[in-house]
Amino acid sequence: MKMEEIRQRAREKLQGFCRVCRRCDGRACAGEVPGMGGILSGRAFQNNVSALDMYYVNLRTIHQVEKPDTSIKLFGRSFQTPVFVAPLTGASYNMGGALSEAELASCLVKGAQLAGSCAFTGDGAEADIYAAGLAALKKHGGGAAIIKPRSMEKIKEFIRLAEENGAYAVGIDIDGAGLVTMALKGQPVGPKSYYQLRELIGMTSLPFILKGIMTVQEAEMAVEMGVAAVVVSNHGGRVLDCTPGVAEVLPEIVERVKGEITVIADGGIRSGIDVLKMLALGADAVLIGRPAIWGAFGGGSMGVRKIIETMTEQLCHGMLMTGCVNLKAVDHHVIY
Repeated sequence: MKMEEIRQRAREKLQGFCRVCRRCDGRACAGEVPGMGGILSGRAFQNNVSALDMYYVNLRTIHQVEKPDTSIKLFGRSFQTPVFVAPLTGASYNMGGALSEAELASCLVKGAQLAGSCAFTGDGAEADIYAAGLAALKKHGGGAAIIKPRSMEKIKEFIRLAEENGAYAVGIDIDGAGLVTMALKGQPVGPKSYYQLRELIGMTSLPFILKGIMTVQEAEMAVEMGVAAVVVSNHGGRVLDCTPGVAEVLPEIVERVKGEITVIADGGIRSGIDVLKMLALGADAVLIGRPAIWGAFGGGSMGVRKIIETMTEQLCHGMLMTGCVNLKAVDHHVIY
């Protein structure tokens, strides 16, 4: 299965909801929410891509690195790659409906497992979305279940369901507090207080992930709450116009909380070199969104596998050409 074949099939099946542009930078789909674009002007989506474009990579080949190691330990488990799948939902209203919610979740979770990776499953504006993700986790061997910032009672119910269905981590995409699609479907969401989040973290023994952190202050609050990981993310530019790109805010967040919690970056990652840049800026791992959707629609679980393995191969080559023997060796010296 070739990458261009996957992209062409995805382009056909996504029926214009995503154009699978040769350069996916949010310009063609600006304002398309619901859909795959960024909210309003699309600048937040575009900033994710342009922020990564600001960095270059230092070529270094006088060293003894022959076979870079891309493996990582996260949530008490070992993975072959730091490239994980973001929580992706809305197959009908965001992606055209060529795949059902259950089919999409299964492709993403199984494809990630086949690539030695992990998928984060999501929650959404239709009743079957969260259940579809949990069913995929249970069938294919686990992953991380991410819940929208719903009512406290509903979040607690969903945490228990995650525990019962084999999730090995759970969390909230707090950046989903302003999702237009949730409001349109009558699913109330909203911000959560420090004390509400601390209560939720305390009710489960699973590692807890807080996704949607874009400021140092909230990263520090996450540490105080006791989360296992934060995801630095602006929700793909889909919830607030004109936010900075993830790669712009990541270094400062990392400087303040690195070593205390796991830091995952999510935004604008399209290649293994983008992964390398995010790791060099201090992330421990990354999430990919739109490329994983192309894989699922263009080639099912094997398409998702191909996307992750291709990015991992590109990352490995980038590590070889910058003298990094393993992921811990990828630091700020890699970028220019």
